[in-house]
Amino acid sequence: MDNTTLIAAASIITAGLTIGLGVLGPGMGQGRAVASALLALAQQPDASSTITRTLFVGLAMIESMAIYCFVVSMILLFANPFWNHVIAQVK
Repeated sequence: MDNTTLIAAASIITAGLTIGLGVLGPGMGQGRAVASALLALAQQPDASSTITRTLFVGLAMIESMAIYCFVVSMILLFANPFWNHVIAQVK
């Protein structure tokens, strides 16, 4: 197996692991945040606007971690910085 094939295989596997593991945490975190918000809304319905606003800000922060993992996996697949190193060694 040559270096180009090895870099391609490692990039694909790493991108898959990045998405798989990088979305697992935020998914569980979002579920837990929504469950806690619903519990808080059931206990204090008067504070619904504050709880909802805080929930949406928190969900946006949690979702940003999943988006960062997606960006890293797309960089590995389509703009891999290791390709330049391999191409320079071949020439």
